[in-house]
Amino acid sequence: MKLGPFRLGMRTMKSALSVMICILIFHLAQRGNPMISALSAVFSLRQDFSTSLTFGKSRLVGNTIGGALAIVFFLISDALNHTFWVELVVLPLLLVVAISFSDGINNNAGIIAASATLLMISLTVPDNETVVYALQRVLDTFIGTSVAICLNLFVRPKEQEMKSEISEDLIELHKKEDELEELRAKIEAKKANGSSSISK
Repeated sequence: MKLGPFRLGMRTMKSALSVMICILIFHLAQRGNPMISALSAVFSLRQDFSTSLTFGKSRLVGNTIGGALAIVFFLISDALNHTFWVELVVLPLLLVVAISFSDGINNNAGIIAASATLLMISLTVPDNETVVYALQRVLDTFIGTSVAICLNLFVRPKEQEMKSEISEDLIELHKKEDELEELRAKIEAKKANGSSSISK
């Protein structure tokens, strides 16, 4: 459905539905605040099941890395009485570990998931909570990701909607390719300038 430049597509509706499901699950299970789960669902939702499954796998690996490092942060912070400098110094260092490790295991698609999970959990765990609380927040990210994957399994777009989403993705891809070409041209120009100044 389109209204001028604004489009209400299947993916938008599925994002809203996935958030609704997360809120409902947390309400029925009395799990508390569904924020982390709802964000994980929105991050993981893609235009179709196969893309969501592929991205979901990367996200689950990222969630595991980020969650494990959030627990490490919690343990360090707890051992040092939750002083401010631990958050100021240790958390950014753990973020470097999350990004480097994800890149090292070739899970580049999961870097955002690892970073988001680490930061969301580390910055929302109250000082007086135990490691079980941190583990529960890791589980929240898995619930949200699972909701997104299952939703795409059962709610599939119509063929016309699918074609529209594919064409939009292709437009975005072409934009990224153009940006990449511009970046390559700039790098080549810098290299050429550098080599000409050296020869002088």
